[in-house]
Amino acid sequence: MWHIAKRELYDNLNSLRFALATVLLLALMLTNAVLYLREHPARAQAYHNAAADAVKTLKSRSTNLYSLATGGPGDLHKSPSPLRFCAEGDEAFLPTRASGANYGQRIANMPPVWRLFYPQETPNLRNIRPDFTTLDWAFIVGYVLSFVALLFTFDSISGELERGTLRLTLANPIPRHVVLVGKFLGAFISINIPFAVAVLMNLLLISTADTVQLNAEAWGRLGILYGIIILYTCLFIALGLLISAAVRESGVSLVVLLLIWVSFVIFIPNTLASIGSRTAVPIAYMEFWTQRMQLADEARAAYRNKYGDSQTTPSVHVLGEYVTTEAEEYERFNEAYLKQQIAQGKRARAITRISPTAIIQRLFESFAGTGFERHLQFIENVQRYAREYREFVVDTDRADPESLHVVGIQEGMSQKPVNPDAIPKFKDTLSLNRDFNTAAMDLLLLVLFLGVLASGAYLAFVRLEI
Repeated sequence: MWHIAKRELYDNLNSLRFALATVLLLALMLTNAVLYLREHPARAQAYHNAAADAVKTLKSRSTNLYSLATGGPGDLHKSPSPLRFCAEGDEAFLPTRASGANYGQRIANMPPVWRLFYPQETPNLRNIRPDFTTLDWAFIVGYVLSFVALLFTFDSISGELERGTLRLTLANPIPRHVVLVGKFLGAFISINIPFAVAVLMNLLLISTADTVQLNAEAWGRLGILYGIIILYTCLFIALGLLISAAVRESGVSLVVLLLIWVSFVIFIPNTLASIGSRTAVPIAYMEFWTQRMQLADEARAAYRNKYGDSQTTPSVHVLGEYVTTEAEEYERFNEAYLKQQIAQGKRARAITRISPTAIIQRLFESFAGTGFERHLQFIENVQRYAREYREFVVDTDRADPESLHVVGIQEGMSQKPVNPDAIPKFKDTLSLNRDFNTAAMDLLLLVLFLGVLASGAYLAFVRLEI
């Protein structure tokens, strides 16, 4: 087995395709590092400035509890991932913040209570789907490395069959599965030598930069990503061996593999994602905005129908009920629209699981902390913080025996100053356990693809007539 693997490795190392693969992978990885180092510092600085401004805004509203209830915590910003060079995902199209806004119609001249609002950075948010054209690790692995794997294996068996060397090899008392495994190992090592060098150069350039700091968790995630890359490479090596064993001519093998590569790497992911993202499209954003404003008008109209425009205002408790109810309905409508968008994005991604390249894109986004799944974690962090913030306001108000305990009305809330340090601060964090749970199905599908292709290659080679 090792003799066959060393022979395959020697033949590949002395071939033109090995030199071209080395140059191509090294150039792409270095370009990826340069682009990341140029963009990441500005992105990180913008986030730190925005987070600092949010803290200042929160402290400025801590003069009294009413300001915190109506003004809210301000904008909640998504922290940029230090591993964005691995997978860009849909970061350019997804919002980078959630707003604690208090927009809306006034009821009895009372400012609205703050509510969560998810602003759109771009109209493309309505068509969330995987992006396969960004120069990141996901693109290099999904497109280039898979193509390189096919180039190293398309003639592994058919080429030897044409030259007659396979007959000589099998004339010896060597089981066919040993020959197949030897060829697999030879191709695997030949591909991983240039790729490993390119990855090391990429990480060396990034990790030694003063503007980037990768902690232990980031390095752990990189290790997981490299394991996924190995699994994906093995999948395409098995595919190349399968077609090379099933077709007796290396030229025909190359054409068949190119057709399969174009279909499963380029055509299927982009086409199915586009189709999936256009099914059950949520309402247009302007229509959503109109309906949201209509909710506020209905709440104000309900108040006017009951109390009119008279100068005599109802009790503080009645006003508080109207103001709070309006804010809850407003936020409930926002979340319903958000769920429609999320469902659309999940549907567009689920339909592309037939392609290993789409699976790789999802896995890279999950463990790099970018893209759609990362945005879902950000939304969960925002909603959890909103609950903590509201509980803090309510609990602080209840702790004051002089308060009427009517949130949203200045006369009904505590008038005592609030300790700024006691106010909950928003922290946007990632959970590796959550990422594993999200990626479990995709990992199983990738292993299933590899098992099917490896079994097919073995059966094809065993039945091959010499």
